[in-house]
Amino acid sequence: MQKVILVTGTSTGLGIDIAIQLAAQGHKIFATMRNTDKKIALLEAAEKAQVSLSIKQLDVQNTDSVQRCVEQIIEQEGRIDVLINNAGAGFVRTTEQATEEEIEWVMDVNFKGVVRCIKAVLPHMRQARSGHVINISSVGGLIGQPFNEFYCAAKFAVEGYVESVSTYITANFGINFTNVEPGGIRSEFANNALAQFQGGGGMKEDEYRPILEKYIAGAGSRTEGVYQTSAEVAKVVTDCVNEPHPPIRVRTSPWAEQFCLLKTERDPSGLKQQQQVLKTML
Repeated sequence: MQKVILVTGTSTGLGIDIAIQLAAQGHKIFATMRNTDKKIALLEAAEKAQVSLSIKQLDVQNTDSVQRCVEQIIEQEGRIDVLINNAGAGFVRTTEQATEEEIEWVMDVNFKGVVRCIKAVLPHMRQARSGHVINISSVGGLIGQPFNEFYCAAKFAVEGYVESVSTYITANFGINFTNVEPGGIRSEFANNALAQFQGGGGMKEDEYRPILEKYIAGAGSRTEGVYQTSAEVAKVVTDCVNEPHPPIRVRTSPWAEQFCLLKTERDPSGLKQQQQVLKTML
């Protein structure tokens, strides 16, 4: 069955691959981005794959932009079956070095942006008693990592938010929620995070510098199994879209699975925990 799917953050990398793979399966794709002047890469990928999709402006940091885009799709299609919250940004900075403005920005993009989009589609999915929200989270939403504390905090927030809303919305209104948790992705994401880091002054001359240098040096050697292509991660996302009983969380590679194993081994999909909460509280 053809699904109407809204994807955020489709100007680069993973967002492009998600949109193209789902369009190739025959779904109706609304590929969105903050700046539609950056649509060339997506259009070229669509032409190469010989698929069609619709491009719309949506800024996850702007409530009016999100609401307007959702209303346009509802007016045109009458429904949104799947929302894929892919838009996000990395952030590397110590707690002492990060400004309040930077902290607000990384939380706004990675957490509040997800909530804005879900809040906009939820009334329509609830009315339809059907829908699926997929968030591109991260292993950083389960495991805290050095110098990524604010990025991890934002992803932890997404994980906790989804665990909470899924306990009562899924059972009562038929709307599923899934957090997709990649490890490293070979895409513009890491480059953008590095550019943001350098733009904020790069390495400071303080006691954290040798620790950060060790972390960055190690990142170059931590390549075995860590990094996937965006197409490989997109395949996990498309599998979730087509899954009749999707998990609450799913890792995208053996490396990610192993990295998170201490937290996920007893309940890899999160469904057991959900049932325990439902039994205890509802």
